[in-house]
Amino acid sequence: MPRSGGFNTLDIGQMYPSSWLVTDVLMFIGGGSAGTAGGVKVTTFGFLLFIIWSEMRGEHQVNIGHRRLPSATQRQALSIGLLGVILVTISTWLLLIITPHSLDQVLFEVISAFATNGLSTGITAHTSLAGHVLLSVLMFIGRIGPLTLGSALALKQRTRRYELPEEKVIIG
Repeated sequence: MPRSGGFNTLDIGQMYPSSWLVTDVLMFIGGGSAGTAGGVKVTTFGFLLFIIWSEMRGEHQVNIGHRRLPSATQRQALSIGLLGVILVTISTWLLLIITPHSLDQVLFEVISAFATNGLSTGITAHTSLAGHVLLSVLMFIGRIGPLTLGSALALKQRTRRYELPEEKVIIG
């Protein structure tokens, strides 16, 4: 149950690393936007896929069904997704430095903490105090972070009284 509850009937520590990777992806995506599950949320992930699809097709607007996705919502989805990736990456790097465990185990623990779902490969008990603190901070950020960030981004809109000149930058 990689979305929220942390219930498992299988020993996660005995799973193959390829199974951990699939579970990592499901945990990072998380549950629905109105639910209590962690992660970046299914809606955010879906919006990111639609943004990529529109960009690949060369469309200027992101359309879902018969509706247009506002640019503010696109920026919110990109911000939440990218900040989640950055947080997981930095936390994984820090935990790799302070623990002797492998990358796949550490990544699983970090994403599980960020997604607040309670799954573990069994290495949490064998980490140092600094590792426990890092995972606890991740759980706290994962619990309030995406919701608070999404609300803050939705409420904060500033009107600029002037326009800067446009710059063409080579991407990719």
